[in-house]
Amino acid sequence: MNSIEESLEDDSKWSISTGVIESQQPRADNSSGSGRLSAIFLVINAALGAGLLNFPQAFDQAGGILAALTVQAVLIVWIVGALLILAHCADKAGALTIQDVLQAACGKTGLITCSILVALYCFGTCVTFLIIIGDQFDRVLLSVWGKGFCHLWYLDRSFTMTMSSVVFILPLCYSKRIDFLRYVSSVGVVAVLYVVGLIAYKYWLGNFVPGPIKTAPLSWTDIFLVVPAICFGYQCHVSIIPIYSCLQNRNLHNFSIVCTFAIIFCVAAYTIAGVCGYLTFGSLVTSDILESYSGENPFVLLGIGAIAIKTFTTYPLLLFCGREAISTVWCELFGASQTEIALTEFRRRVAIASFWFLFTLLFAVVSPDIGVVIDVLGSLAAVFIFVFPGLCLLQSTLRSDPGIYLNKHRFLILAAFAFIVVGTFMFGVVLTQAIERFADISKDAQHLCE
Repeated sequence: MNSIEESLEDDSKWSISTGVIESQQPRADNSSGSGRLSAIFLVINAALGAGLLNFPQAFDQAGGILAALTVQAVLIVWIVGALLILAHCADKAGALTIQDVLQAACGKTGLITCSILVALYCFGTCVTFLIIIGDQFDRVLLSVWGKGFCHLWYLDRSFTMTMSSVVFILPLCYSKRIDFLRYVSSVGVVAVLYVVGLIAYKYWLGNFVPGPIKTAPLSWTDIFLVVPAICFGYQCHVSIIPIYSCLQNRNLHNFSIVCTFAIIFCVAAYTIAGVCGYLTFGSLVTSDILESYSGENPFVLLGIGAIAIKTFTTYPLLLFCGREAISTVWCELFGASQTEIALTEFRRRVAIASFWFLFTLLFAVVSPDIGVVIDVLGSLAAVFIFVFPGLCLLQSTLRSDPGIYLNKHRFLILAAFAFIVVGTFMFGVVLTQAIERFADISKDAQHLCE
């Protein structure tokens, strides 16, 4: 970690508006921002989500525990490196969001492209979160009320999902700074800890007969089947720069400590859930590990409720990033001046957040299946984890040393190309898997109609 940090240190920066190297200015005092512990909770809450439930099945698809953990270990190195690169480039550009960093690196094209992709990713993820909330309510009500619950309007999925989201999510969607959500994030972390503990406890009890447990992948290409789950599970790169911008004593060393503790926590949680869940059910494990347990068990019901609580706390983080992306595109397309942007900031923030919440809720109510959507989101996550950090590092290094005279800068150039190439490959692999899955679903639907 320290060697990466030292390689990224530089005494110059470029401006967002021009991309021209400027002398390093003292950073603004951020004494009212988030402390390390609050920032750690924010990063964990952004990275650790409902994707946890899919890890046991991903372990099975990848060919067993050893293969899945190996892929995870390799990807973690890239994920942490990407977080440090984004923070480094945000420092040099004085950026507050990932699209600001892309603007400094690639100009207006980078700004618009990144903003659109961030908005699409965050919108799709928010829809997924609301559907997950609806699923959790349905399972709890089915266990407590019985199959007839859906015939009661006040227990209907559309009503429970809408009302709970309005009460628990909407009030958190209008904050100006992302660190407003630090206390809510701590609640989400505690909720997901309970789920991890539940999965480990159920394995320790040994009350289930597992199906066949793989010890190696059937084909070497199977190892790529775990990539979408890992990319989607660890993707916090969209929200990492807003979190970093609110950090007290904002510097790369302080941020590296935050990332180290947050990622270690996430690795432990994902690994425990994946290993214990897979060993409990083997190849019989479902895509949602909680569905493999009896819904009548009160501990399981609490786990289902904990996932809903976790999702309530994560939705506002993604909405914040998507809202800022749309606001950026809006201001660029309509050519607003800095004065106009400042004067209309509150109205724009409220309007975008309100419409965002409304449309994600509508999509969640009518959306039938999110499996393919998650695979597509996993491919976009590969772009945020690999391609964008690689582009930012490449441009940052070239502007610092156009002739690439220093060995340190040559190393960074090679690292940047590695990020871009690997990210492009991962994006293609995951997107191809999503297309194949969509084709299989379409074929199954046609067979049913025949």
